[in-house]
Amino acid sequence: MSGLTLDGKVAIVTGSGQGLGRAYAVALAQAGAAVVVNDLNAQAATETVALVTAAGGRAVAEVGAVGPSAVAQALVDRAVATFGRLDILVTNAGVLRDRVLWKMSDEDFDLVIETHLRGTFTCARAAAIRMREQGEGGRIIVIGSPAGEFGNFGQTNYAAAKSGIVTFARVWSMELARDRITANAVIPTAWTQMTATIPIYEPLVGPAAAGEAFPAEVRREHAIGWPEECAPLVVFLASEAAADINGQAIGIGGDRLTLYAHSGELLHQLRDGGWNAEAIGQAWASSFAAHRQPSGVTLPPLHLQPEAGA
Repeated sequence: MSGLTLDGKVAIVTGSGQGLGRAYAVALAQAGAAVVVNDLNAQAATETVALVTAAGGRAVAEVGAVGPSAVAQALVDRAVATFGRLDILVTNAGVLRDRVLWKMSDEDFDLVIETHLRGTFTCARAAAIRMREQGEGGRIIVIGSPAGEFGNFGQTNYAAAKSGIVTFARVWSMELARDRITANAVIPTAWTQMTATIPIYEPLVGPAAAGEAFPAEVRREHAIGWPEECAPLVVFLASEAAADINGQAIGIGGDRLTLYAHSGELLHQLRDGGWNAEAIGQAWASSFAAHRQPSGVTLPPLHLQPEAGA
């Protein structure tokens, strides 16, 4: 497909010192973009830069925890000072502090919201200002999660942030359209340190550590593959081939590519003069109850054998 080269483009990838973020940074560089690598861990960021440059790409590290406006501006300034412009922003940086509601501290909640939600906002704002000044369009790619689409036990902070991030993309797709800046959400699923702690995947821990291929049902029904397999979607959305894709939430993982629905009405009824509690109860029982929506990420059962000796 034409338009997939990113030659001459400059990208920022937050949280790209390891895992999915590193995969995005490497793939963007392989497609021709110069990349500003960001991470809180200076060594991890340096390692990603080394991977890019060893393969003939261009990259520079900018260390810092996203959230504060100053960090967002520093990322944009580094892109412009080093490579002369900014065309692509991928807001991948994140942190987890999982607790059930009654055990979640203010600190647990605030850190996750600061990193994911505020970090996405401040970085996107700084990037949008620069892209609008350039007048040549741009790409904002935010990173969501199935937890943000469905909710997930123990993740009040994370699920709320990820849901908000997808809504950011919906809003920005409208606000920035006249500037030819698109905003889309990628919802990746991949084998990571977090995935390895999910009980249903315990039989995969050993084989994954040995680099073995995932069974077809894991790749297809659970959309689990390697982080590098999520990166092509980021490259595609960053390219000119995706210029007409805007405000979408697109999932990728393993063998599965998914387009998520916008929130919308499932059913409505009208009642002259409005509704009282009794009438609402009757309508709920007769019509609405059959359409109620489940909560939580639902994983299909797997038919895997436990590791030998487990």
